Amino acid sequence: MAEQKMVHAIEATNLADILERVLDKGIVIAGDIKIQLADIDLLNIKIRLLIASVDKAMEMGINWWQQDPYLSSRAGKTDLEQENRELKKRIERNEELKKRLERAEAKA
Repeated sequence: MAEQKMVHAIEATNLADILERVLDKGIVIAGDIKIQLADIDLLNIKIRLLIASVDKAMEMGINWWQQDPYLSSRAGKTDLEQENRELKKRIERNEELKKRLERAEAKA
């Protein structure tokens, strides 16, 4: 009969503790891949991997997912709202210039 191993809850707890520590403290994995032929770079890949909780990442000043329109619905709205404000300002300036031009033409 094949020997069966019993899995204890202690092992699962250890794994959960390790995962909690990694997410709490964060871990960085970095590496570079470079392919050259006769001192000419053909391919250069820089890999940077950060594993951390969202809270830890924000504490470190990393929040790129909040500005990415593919990951955050607020990011796209913010860009559109900013563009909308800029366009409204341009329209107001153009209307003011048009009024000044009409006044100048009326005086002439």
